[in-house]
Amino acid sequence: MPEAAALNTAAAPRKNSLFRQILKRFLNNRGATIGTIILIIIVFLAILAPYIAPYDYTQMNLADKLARPSSQHLFGCDDLGRDIFSRVLYGARYSLLIGFAATALSAVAGVAIGSLCGYYGGWLDDVVMRLIDIVQSIPNMLLAILVATALGTGLKETIIALAISNLPNYVRIIRGSILSIRKVEYLDAAQMDNAGTFKIILRHLIPNTLAPVIVQATMGMAHVITSAAGLSFIGLGVPPPAPEWGALLSGARNFIRGYPHMIICPGIALVLTVLSLNLMGDGLRDALDPKLKK
Repeated sequence: MPEAAALNTAAAPRKNSLFRQILKRFLNNRGATIGTIILIIIVFLAILAPYIAPYDYTQMNLADKLARPSSQHLFGCDDLGRDIFSRVLYGARYSLLIGFAATALSAVAGVAIGSLCGYYGGWLDDVVMRLIDIVQSIPNMLLAILVATALGTGLKETIIALAISNLPNYVRIIRGSILSIRKVEYLDAAQMDNAGTFKIILRHLIPNTLAPVIVQATMGMAHVITSAAGLSFIGLGVPPPAPEWGALLSGARNFIRGYPHMIICPGIALVLTVLSLNLMGDGLRDALDPKLKK
């Protein structure tokens, strides 16, 4: 018992030290730090939208139809007199929710499937990976369009469509990571200790292969948000009157020449969100890269 306690106390500082090293490398990356700050601001604006938005995002006032940016309407108004600033704030809720939910769903399913394929191998691995090859032969956005067309429009349907289209990436990443560590000594020791298959996968394999999944999820979320905007732009995503950013861009495309503010403002919000996630992904990749560890 005293020996076990000593091992636990020795392991804790080591884990904390490793976490500090990763955090230090991440914070030393100026781009990643800026991206994190931008994303935090956007998330807080989305959460506080009911308190920050000066108008109801569905409120129409034809007297302010196509009004340009002013002190009363910071981002101007759309063709129905709705305040664009309020709609962009509430639109952040839809875009971030879709990005997080679809990424989480595809990551969890991909980790589960990839873990089983990488650990068991054999016919299961062959069958699943051939199916993954077939799915990946279809362009990502086209697959999302096909699934969205089959499921219909709506928030849940958009999340499912994007999760399915991004699932193969996570399956391949986790499978490749597990194949690279499947024969290490501590797994043999766990098997000799009569540890069950799922215990080995959950306690030994997945925790040691999460780094690339975290990086992929961060950068993949940016791709999901862009794809969600694309689906809404062509009418297959979140339907009106929901102010999802892609829907705002779609509604403004007929006014781009005379009233560019209608498309510039939601476009900047989309660009900043995607840019911040990409910067964070780059920073996490560098921080978790084993080659950088001393």
